[in-house]
Amino acid sequence: MVETHNHLQSTNSLISALLPIVRDFYLVSTLVAVGMLYAIGFLLPEKRGALNNEGKRIKGLALLATVVWLVCTVGGVIVELANLLGGGFLDAFNWSTLWSFLSSTSIGKDYLFQLIMGVGALALILRARKVGAIYFALAATMLALLIPLFQSHASSAGNHGLAIGSLLFHVGAVAFWVGGVIGLMAISVRERSASIKRFSALALWSAIIVGVSGVLNAWTRLNFIAGWHSRYGLLVILKSLLFVILVLVGSRHRKYIAKNLEGGVAVFRLLVNESAVMIAAVALGGWLSTTLPPISTAGLRAASDPSIAITGISMPATPSLRRILFAYSPDGTILGFLLLITALYIFGVVVLTRRGDKWPVGRTISFAIAVALVDFATSGGAGVYAHFAFSFHMMSHMILGMIAPIGFVLSAPITLALRTLPQGRTPEERGLRGTLIAVIHSKYSVIITNPVVVLALFDGSLFALYMTPLFGKLMQSHSGHILMDIHFLLAGYLFFYVIVGVDPNPRKIPHIVRIIVLFAAMSIHAFFSIALLSTTTLLDGGYFASLNRPWSTNLLTDQHTGAAIGWAMGEIPILVALVATFIQWMRDDSRESRRLDRASDRAAAMGEDDELAKYNKYLANLAKGQIKNPE
Repeated sequence: MVETHNHLQSTNSLISALLPIVRDFYLVSTLVAVGMLYAIGFLLPEKRGALNNEGKRIKGLALLATVVWLVCTVGGVIVELANLLGGGFLDAFNWSTLWSFLSSTSIGKDYLFQLIMGVGALALILRARKVGAIYFALAATMLALLIPLFQSHASSAGNHGLAIGSLLFHVGAVAFWVGGVIGLMAISVRERSASIKRFSALALWSAIIVGVSGVLNAWTRLNFIAGWHSRYGLLVILKSLLFVILVLVGSRHRKYIAKNLEGGVAVFRLLVNESAVMIAAVALGGWLSTTLPPISTAGLRAASDPSIAITGISMPATPSLRRILFAYSPDGTILGFLLLITALYIFGVVVLTRRGDKWPVGRTISFAIAVALVDFATSGGAGVYAHFAFSFHMMSHMILGMIAPIGFVLSAPITLALRTLPQGRTPEERGLRGTLIAVIHSKYSVIITNPVVVLALFDGSLFALYMTPLFGKLMQSHSGHILMDIHFLLAGYLFFYVIVGVDPNPRKIPHIVRIIVLFAAMSIHAFFSIALLSTTTLLDGGYFASLNRPWSTNLLTDQHTGAAIGWAMGEIPILVALVATFIQWMRDDSRESRRLDRASDRAAAMGEDDELAKYNKYLANLAKGQIKNPE
């Protein structure tokens, strides 16, 4: 009995020792995979989108790193489960126990997601012949690294949305920064000089994101005023100042290297510089992590408020116009995305202006309005109350899916990108601009812009979400909220891009077909709203009841109110799009008429028949039998 106990104790000690080792190996292998894919996709030259010989060599390294990542993930599942069970390794190989762990626990679901992404990345890398597949593999790898962070409770002050969002951008930027250095080291000396400038620019932006997101994440742990006078707050300030100095020095050093040196010496100095900055940043972060943040009143409230435990936001007061307009709780993930695309849009406009080209002011205003609407629907009043009432959730849904996408579509972001993205470094390299053109004209884009597919995604997803248990499950987590927000926005953007878009489209859809699609969308949306108004049971799976909100306590009435809001806010944008489609149709007809008139005038000036005269002559000759009927 004693021997069995000692054996079990030694096994548990072994499992406890193996757990951090397996996690570290997983993290290192994932970063190496990111670095190899980063090098292929962003640093190495390619030939019309195809991998060159150096790219194929590094693809082998990416494949090896991904295999190690998968093995470590499987090992992590076994070790984690054995640690939870408190027994030996054999207990973790029971299939029913293993599946229950993967499908029922939050840690197990993270492991399952990582396995799925790893298998997907492995398949993409194996089949990769062009850079496009590498981009998708890199996206899968980054998702595997970032999605588990949604389970993190990074904020002790109740700013859950900002804490998670800043952590996502922080880890993502660190992965690109560290991965970029690893990828640059893997590139042969002969190919490195062509990659230095591109790496330096990307590394600088990664470093800036790391610094800003780190400060924001630290701020979520502090009381805004009193917390900064604590030791933890002073360390955050010190880290921020030192980090800015390091980034500025590193930036100047990289510019000097790119301008004055070539080959291995330049890369060696660059890598030493980058490594110094990263080591200093990690050291400061480690020093900060050993210091506990002060417990703020907000943190105490977060620990005792059940609404914060469920939603990450404290229960707001009874909604009023003033509170809806001015309430704000930043969702760091969506807010970071909005800041990123805004910076890119402004950068594009500045590039055009410096080049002497003009960009319509109306398009920029349209983009700004769309960004403001998305922020209001996710972090502003509509977004705050959307966590607590179905009616406000539906208001947020309509803004994201029906109104904001029109602003984004009319701002012509694809046209701006095509006019400002850099082309390849060599005549054979496709570059970012060529890659975007290839995506626009790809088979996938042709399929996804089919009016039937667009309508199914736009309106069919309403029934798939709200008339199934999916809605209740997604409402239970922060990641579920973000997934819904992204889906609403993308589905709405795709729909209006096809109907009223001014950007290049892989399909030329006749105006009459667009009008038919709009009438179909209006009818389906009305049918959905009526079905929602007729419901006698709640659709949220008990989510809103668990919040115990003191206002609007009749949940079914609130659900019907949401249906009415959805009907009204959904039909109006479609009517606007219908009017816009008619206007576009008339303008296209006018342009075509003017084109025919100009062609006729040119033909008359040259003593030739115009197109109508040529066609009439063709019909006359056909009737006389002088030419054969093509049928």
